[in-house]
Amino acid sequence: MGHPIYRVTSVELLGNYRLRVGFDDGSTRDIDLEPVLEGEIYGLLRDRTVFASVEIDPEVHTLVWPNGADFDPAILHDWPEHEAAMRQLAKRWAMAGV
Repeated sequence: MGHPIYRVTSVELLGNYRLRVGFDDGSTRDIDLEPVLEGEIYGLLRDRTVFASVEIDPEVHTLVWPNGADFDPAILHDWPEHEAAMRQLAKRWAMAGV
């Protein structure tokens, strides 16, 4: 069974670690990524300059950062459904870095 494929079409910095993300189905989502910025890859995004360097990858159509961090566009699109699980992962990443 397949799932919808979403593509990120726009991104706007809203302040702190919040983004407004637009998708190819015409929807937008405001996402606060601060709670999941932990671990070896995502933790580096706590540097506001690095976080602000977010771009849309032209090939995979998702958000990417120069350090290699990215997010699956389907997770971003359906963030409310995935946020709790992402927060749990971030807690594990934080503990692994201790």
